Amino acid sequence: QVQLVESGGGVVQAGGSLRLSCAASGRTSGDNTMGWFRQAPGKEREFVATISWNGGATVYADSVKGRFTISRDNTKKAVYLQMNSLKPEDTAAYYCAVGPRYGDTRLAGTDYAYWGQGTQVTVSS
Repeated sequence: QVQLVESGGGVVQAGGSLRLSCAASGRTSGDNTMGWFRQAPGKEREFVATISWNGGATVYADSVKGRFTISRDNTKKAVYLQMNSLKPEDTAAYYCAVGPRYGDTRLAGTDYAYWGQGTQVTVSS
């Protein structure tokens, strides 16, 4: 089993920044595809960003491209999401997820085996 704990969420004004962190523990070597997803009230979960196992490739949803940056530290089994220029429509619960070992970037939630509990991000206008 793999456990994921997200942190860094909060309330911020539009235009502000937040940095989310996700720490993995358990049966993982820290060399898996990682992803961030989000879900707003009444909406489906949506893909936000993904990073390959070695950090060499990243993919972003069009809605966050140029504002969000995903990164990772395999020695710490951690993945991060730097969120800048936040908008009210970014308000959601954000979840990190673990994908296949030595995997490339993955956009589909079904490619991820383990999920965190989520951290709430609220952007006020």
